[in-house]
Amino acid sequence: MGFLSVLSMAHKWIAERASAGEIVIDATAGGGVDTLALAELVGQGGTVYAFDIQQEALDRTNQRLSPLADNGKKPDVRLLLENHSRMAEAVDPEAAGEVAAVMFNLGYLPGGGDHAVITEPASTLAALDAALSLLRPGGIVTCVLYPGHPGGAEEAAAVENWAAQLPQTLAQTVIYRQLQRGTAPYLIAAEKRRSN
Repeated sequence: MGFLSVLSMAHKWIAERASAGEIVIDATAGGGVDTLALAELVGQGGTVYAFDIQQEALDRTNQRLSPLADNGKKPDVRLLLENHSRMAEAVDPEAAGEVAAVMFNLGYLPGGGDHAVITEPASTLAALDAALSLLRPGGIVTCVLYPGHPGGAEEAAAVENWAAQLPQTLAQTVIYRQLQRGTAPYLIAAEKRRSN
């Protein structure tokens, strides 16, 4: 049977914690796979914010969402041409403390695009802090890391350190990783404590 891929595991963990009508965030829209999964999860009554610094990524994400619009099942989706580090400023103030899930899928835009345009440790760490501040109690942040591309190992190490340093009174963190392949993608998640 085999283990779930890191992306499938991220989707599973989010689906266990977020539900219809909630607010969710895709911090790195990319090709729109995560945005679509989040949109299907929260449904027509929910809200999805999707961030990317490349218009091509947002265009691809919007195209991927079109079947939901055609079926009248599309939630309120806000595609933002913004760096994810500006998440706290870009999300409506009333969403603070109400977000059910935030997904990060780091690296570069797959399937084309400029592979020199990658997520960077400093902006990613700022975005992770923002994400945690926006979460409701019991909400989750998932972060898929890619140590196998230039710059990816440094970013992965920075995110791993961020997660390890979080106070247990604020969040619990886990890692999901294939141990025999050091450059394989892996997943880190943080679940916000229900009571501080």
